[in-house]
Amino acid sequence: MYKAGARSYNPAMPVMSVSDARSRLPQVIESAKTEEVVLERHGRRAAVVVSPERYDELIEALEDGHDIAASDAALAEEGPNIPWEAAKADLGWQ
Repeated sequence: MYKAGARSYNPAMPVMSVSDARSRLPQVIESAKTEEVVLERHGRRAAVVVSPERYDELIEALEDGHDIAASDAALAEEGPNIPWEAAKADLGWQ
């Protein structure tokens, strides 16, 4: 059966064993339409079932590697941290 949040990135992501998934594949596919479903084998993550739309989004994000590279470069920059209140003010969020 599902175990919500067990060792997954998103705590709301349902988790189930591979053997349960085999016997309940239609339900797994239905759940994957709205959320990722983690499949475990021997208590370890073995796979994640996602909808085709979510898969396409993830692939597109990977192909847009410049976004990831820019984020990594920004995190690697030396210098003092900017307080959250100052960042919000700079973005006009206050």
